[in-house]
Amino acid sequence: MKLAIFQINPLISDFKGQYQRITAACARAVSEGADLAVFPELALCGYPPRDLLEQRTFIDANRRCLDRLVETVQGIGVICGLVVRNPADTGKTLYNSAVLFENGRILHQVHKQLLPTYDVFDEQRYFESGPPSSTLVYKGHRIGLTICEDAWNDKDVFRRRLYALDPVAQLANEGMDLLINIAASPFSKGKRAFRERMLVKMARKHKVPVVFVNQVGGNDHILFDGASAVFSDQGEAVARCVDFQEDHIVFDTAIGHGQMHPVTESETRAMFNALVMGTHDYLSKCGIRQVVVGLSGGMDSALVACIATQALGPENVRTVFMPSRHTSRDNFEDTRALARNLGIEHTIIPIDTLYEDFVNVLLPDADRSAPSVTEQNIQARVRGTLLMGISNRDGCLVLSTGNKSELAVGYCTLYGDMNGGLAVISDVYKTLVYEIGWMLNQDREIIPRRILEKAPSAELKPDQTDQDDLPPYAVLDAILEGYIERLLSAEELVAEGHDARIVSEMIAMVERNEYKRHQAAPGLKVTAKAFGEGRRYPVAKRFTAID
Repeated sequence: MKLAIFQINPLISDFKGQYQRITAACARAVSEGADLAVFPELALCGYPPRDLLEQRTFIDANRRCLDRLVETVQGIGVICGLVVRNPADTGKTLYNSAVLFENGRILHQVHKQLLPTYDVFDEQRYFESGPPSSTLVYKGHRIGLTICEDAWNDKDVFRRRLYALDPVAQLANEGMDLLINIAASPFSKGKRAFRERMLVKMARKHKVPVVFVNQVGGNDHILFDGASAVFSDQGEAVARCVDFQEDHIVFDTAIGHGQMHPVTESETRAMFNALVMGTHDYLSKCGIRQVVVGLSGGMDSALVACIATQALGPENVRTVFMPSRHTSRDNFEDTRALARNLGIEHTIIPIDTLYEDFVNVLLPDADRSAPSVTEQNIQARVRGTLLMGISNRDGCLVLSTGNKSELAVGYCTLYGDMNGGLAVISDVYKTLVYEIGWMLNQDREIIPRRILEKAPSAELKPDQTDQDDLPPYAVLDAILEGYIERLLSAEELVAEGHDARIVSEMIAMVERNEYKRHQAAPGLKVTAKAFGEGRRYPVAKRFTAID
């Protein structure tokens, strides 16, 4: 049997577009001699649809899309994910489901059993857990069909399982010779390697080939890397799609292999590719063509400009440099060189006059030689106001340029440098920002070397550097990663060798600045624990413990 695996990038709720995409894919699969075309989880509506699932018209459109596909597609079997109504009088009204149809008939249907409610997932809000499913026989193969999370509960992989059931083991006990898992498995740093180890172990354990078909693309802040693949019963990768773009491959069970397309090997390059894909998809799916970036002469805004240029093309990216009396001459030169290297528009708007007008009204007696925090924030807010004015005037989106390290500890200004419609690198620690920057310069100098080498500075007062207020970023990022992603306590961080005073101060800053993050622009998720819906902390809180 030949399986055509289609790794698609859906626009959520675009049923007409999905119908056209799937019918065209099936026609191609037929021309290639495939017997079965396989599409990802919730392929008809896109994942995650969130509260669109509460709208009756959305569910009806989803069903009409399936009915039209069943009626139209001929000469090949099709497996795809969709939403199905739950006919029972109790429980949630919907299932997250998969169907197999062929030549006008639905041959098999399964409902997702394991519904994740951690990190960015909230499936129990909408879906009822499905009953145990049975294998299906198609073209002489006994197939176990599962949906994403149903494959993520193997007792030999997970030390603490989230669910009592293991749908894959259930199907293996019934007897199968092929396992298909259709998925919308999000990208995060290091996840693909873990996911493949899990699938390899599953194939070897149950002695069956495993077909993994993943969604690709960005839907709001959630990014999907694709990297669909087939693993033999020995755990060898025998067919593979590329990552971070749509692709399709054909796998032949008779010969045991299919096309092997290259995937990104470098984790740093994968992070960059994810950010480019996420930026492109967020903007294109929202109908936005052009962006503006406030360049400072620092590394963060330089990286955002690089990502935007790669995602949209240089003709759709403009930059604005807004110097003050504290801006170094180097930054005039470096921002101009960066824009020239990228081939993007560059404008200079000095802010001293506007800044003085604000300060004269608010702080007429202020010492201009030693700006207070209030005055420093006014500079950031003048710049933010100019960028938002350009956005309104020219119909382009402001990309905010703050990194995860700054956002974590509140080293950013509300209504200033936090302004924007998309926070491109808000889930990228400062040390990784530099790592990606050096990688981009491997073949030729894109980011001026001086930007990569000089000490980071907000340049809001004379001779300022970030390390006036923060520990070195290598130290800070290690503490933040432990506290935010690994959920370590202060005591555990100190036990790992971190200075107790610094740990205490940084944790206090993280906790104190929750209110800022609640008002931040949506950001692209590339780590295991990003700020946003995957990390839900109250603003009003005070942790105390009884001795």
